[in-house]
Order: sequence, then structure tokens, then C-alpha cells
Amino acid sequence: MYLQERAEPRLHPDSYGHRPRKSALDAVGVCRRRCWENDWIIDLDIQKLFDEVPRDLIVKAVEAVTNTRWVLLYVKRWLKAPSQQPDGTLVERNQGTPRGSALSPVLVNLFMHFAFDLWMARNYPDCPFERYAEDAVVHCASRHQAEAVLGQIATRMSEVGLRLHPEKTRVVYCNDDNRRGEHEHTTFTFLGFAFRAREAVNGKTGVHFTSFQPAISPEALEAKGAELRKMRIHRRTNLSLNDLARWLNPIVGRWMSYYGRYYRTELYPLLGRVSSYLRRWAGKKYKRLRTYKPFKRWWTGLQDREPGLFVHWRWVRPY
Repeated sequence: MYLQERAEPRLHPDSYGHRPRKSALDAVGVCRRRCWENDWIIDLDIQKLFDEVPRDLIVKAVEAVTNTRWVLLYVKRWLKAPSQQPDGTLVERNQGTPRGSALSPVLVNLFMHFAFDLWMARNYPDCPFERYAEDAVVHCASRHQAEAVLGQIATRMSEVGLRLHPEKTRVVYCNDDNRRGEHEHTTFTFLGFAFRAREAVNGKTGVHFTSFQPAISPEALEAKGAELRKMRIHRRTNLSLNDLARWLNPIVGRWMSYYGRYYRTELYPLLGRVSSYLRRWAGKKYKRLRTYKPFKRWWTGLQDREPGLFVHWRWVRPY
């Protein structure tokens, strides 16, 4: 808390990760707007940032915002402390800062502020970016500029002891109705959203066109589907409908709030699966609902009586 209070005012406005009053959705929204304004982006991924960030440079970054001796003492102790494994054994660490800890996000943000954010602002002020921890998107006006800037970023990361992920880092063309041509990469994923050309409708004229838009990524959709499958909703016959709603609504509501912010129709198949599991639950709990027509009557009546029982019914109401 002491360190973040002093670091926060210094951090770059386009650093979004683990900061108060900033969110991943903020970063996605700014990224979407800038993709409309710039033809090319660099999809940037720093490999093993938390695991490999040099400790001496972290300490220098902390010293740039405070010279309080007890803060520096605890930061150094924190970085040197061994990690404890599930079986109780201690493993010595010689680099990096523990991922998932309370202090590590502040330390990493401070380090990246000097190693990347300020460096970009100083050397490439015409290339805006959004960074969330180790993931970043850099916007460029041309392919030539994007490739040149990427080369310089790779050199810069090497200078500060880090590496770009060779498979996740690439130059991408923001293809839409106004940007044509064949290019190797025309889509990228940022914070769980896949950015690519998608059909859109002009709200005033009703004309359909192609726009470069974010939506829940296939990887995120698959991960949430696996999470849904593990919940075994159809086997929770010991629960009532109200119990199911109290359990499921916060979980599904978070999916809708995050992934439904942009191009939410891509989320509909996942929400439809929630209703499919509920149908299976009803058939297991009540024998009379195992065939379609009795279930259909019951389901329709339920939605008429309690239209807000399940949060996903606001968007998807199958059967």
C-alpha cells in the first residue's frame, strides 16, 4: 500500500494492469478505438516477465519512487525469499518476483514503467500502446513502421534482461472494409478478446459493413466451456431452482459483464449451454420433465413467472 501510493502517480496512463480505477476492459476499449485509427499493430508478449525480471533493476525502479529504508529492505527481502512448495520444501530463487503475490504487480509495473512505457513514450511518441502486465499492443501507421519498432522493442527488452515470446509476438494488419489486401496476420488476441474483421451495422442507416472489432476469443470461450462442464450443473439435483440461480448467477454474470462488453453475440453459445445443462438438471430431478413437450411447458411457464431468475435469460432464452 505504501509503495503503490507513491508509484501510482508516476505510472503511464496506458498501463492498465493491477492498478486502481483501471481495468482490462478499459484497455480493450482503448485498443479497439486505436485499431480504427491505425492500420497496423504489434501484438507484444513478454516471455516469463514475472519469472525473469532482473532483481537489480526492480530495486532501481523502487529507488526512483522512494528512498525509505524500510521499504527498500522489505522489497529486497521479498525478492530473495525462497518459495515454499506444496510439500513444504523450500526452493531458492535467483531471479524474478513471485507471480500471484500482493507486491509483485506493483514491482513489475514499476519496472515496466521505466523499461518499456517511458522508453516508448520517449522514442516512439507517435506509436500509442496499451499494456497490461506482460501483454501489450502497439499501434503503427504502416507495416514498415511496425516491423522497425518491433525490432527496436526486441533490442530494448534484451537490454533489460527480458525476451519477447517468439510465437505470440507478431505484426498484425487491422483489416476492414476500408483496408484491403492479403497479409499474413489479420487477427490478434488481447486480454481474452480476439480482434478481427467482423460484420457491423450502422445504427443510423442500417447499412452492414465490416469493422475491426473485439469479441470473446476462441481460447477464452473454450476455457469457460471447460469451466462450465466441470461445474456438473445437471448432477446438482440436491439443489432447488433458487439454489441454482444463487450459485450460477454471479459466475455467469461475470462472464457477461466482461466478455459481453464487445460483440456479445459471440458469447451466446456459451450462455445457451447453461440452459442446456439446466434442462438436463430438470430431467434428472423430475421424471415428468424428461420428454420435450412437458419440459417445454414447464420451462415456458417458469420464464413467464420468473423472467429474471437466471441472469443469462436477459440475452439468451432458448427452448
